[in-house]
Amino acid sequence: MQDTSPATSRTAVVVRRSATGSRRTGTKTVLFVVLVVALIAAILVSAGTGQLGIPPQEILGSLLRKIGIDWLPGPSHANGDQTLWSIRFPRVAMAVLVGASLAVAGLIMQAIFGNPLAEPGVIGISSGAAVGAGLAIVFGLTIFGEWTTAIFAFGAGLAATLIVYAMSRAEGKTEVVTLVLTGIAVNAIAGAAIALLTFLSDTQSREQIVFWQLGSLANSRWSQVMIVAPALAIGLCAAYFVARKLDLLALGERNARHLGVNVEVLRITMIFVVALLTGAAVAFAGIIAFVGLVIPHLMRMILGPAHLPLVTASALGGALLLTLADLGSRTIVPMADLPIGMLTALVGGPFFFWLLRRTRKRSGGWG
Repeated sequence: MQDTSPATSRTAVVVRRSATGSRRTGTKTVLFVVLVVALIAAILVSAGTGQLGIPPQEILGSLLRKIGIDWLPGPSHANGDQTLWSIRFPRVAMAVLVGASLAVAGLIMQAIFGNPLAEPGVIGISSGAAVGAGLAIVFGLTIFGEWTTAIFAFGAGLAATLIVYAMSRAEGKTEVVTLVLTGIAVNAIAGAAIALLTFLSDTQSREQIVFWQLGSLANSRWSQVMIVAPALAIGLCAAYFVARKLDLLALGERNARHLGVNVEVLRITMIFVVALLTGAAVAFAGIIAFVGLVIPHLMRMILGPAHLPLVTASALGGALLLTLADLGSRTIVPMADLPIGMLTALVGGPFFFWLLRRTRKRSGGWG
């Protein structure tokens, strides 16, 4: 006879939960290892690719020598070290930082809006930040020194985020259609503002504004890295700190409030964090869309809804995606530097269509 006693049933449930937990832990470990290894490999390949080819062991040798370790040979070419430290390492570092910033910003937006379609580029945050950066460029503003462009981008991105938040709320929840339509409106207004700034600017400023619209890491410098890195550090710390609250918010606003979460304070605080991450990234890299849409959603499909591991996975995935996109922008067309925003849009556009259709089916239509 089959034993169906309560004790046996409880034991079976415990065994199943333990097996599920073990599988999730194993999946998480494998994913993190794969992302870290792939990111290191992408960094070495990207840093070594160009008119002056540098092997990975020489790149590692150059890095180790900076910290006093002489285990591997440095670049054999006379200009190898200068090429790495003046041009390629700053560009690779910016790709890692900007990719991680946009991915984490997208993850946070999806959590606070409760919507998988939320992303800085899709709903106009990146465009708003670009307008702020354009104002600083065209009018030659230097109020905050080297931080001026980033601060103006942050302010404009924050304003766009608050507009989207206010317009997409109805009866205590964020509507999918309103979110997308608000994004279209914000992008249209920002596009008109950028066109006006282009009309008013001189030749040099006009070229810089075109750069914002296309997205590029070609002019990356260590001074820019030193600005984006603290912004990403603040964003990551904030995301880790509120990860548990974001998990509770995913259960619904009412349930989150019953469990002690101040939903509005959490949202407003995270909106500032999103504006900081997006503004710092856009200020120096231009508009790079869909990184914050694709990466968090893929990581969530693999890891599940818990936000603590999602923050780390999204940061690593965003850094990997943009490093590979930047490598592609420099190598797809010989002797040319393609706009990196174009490449991410080619990947993210079809993914957005699929996600939009999937969300509509789950909602039973928009009506």
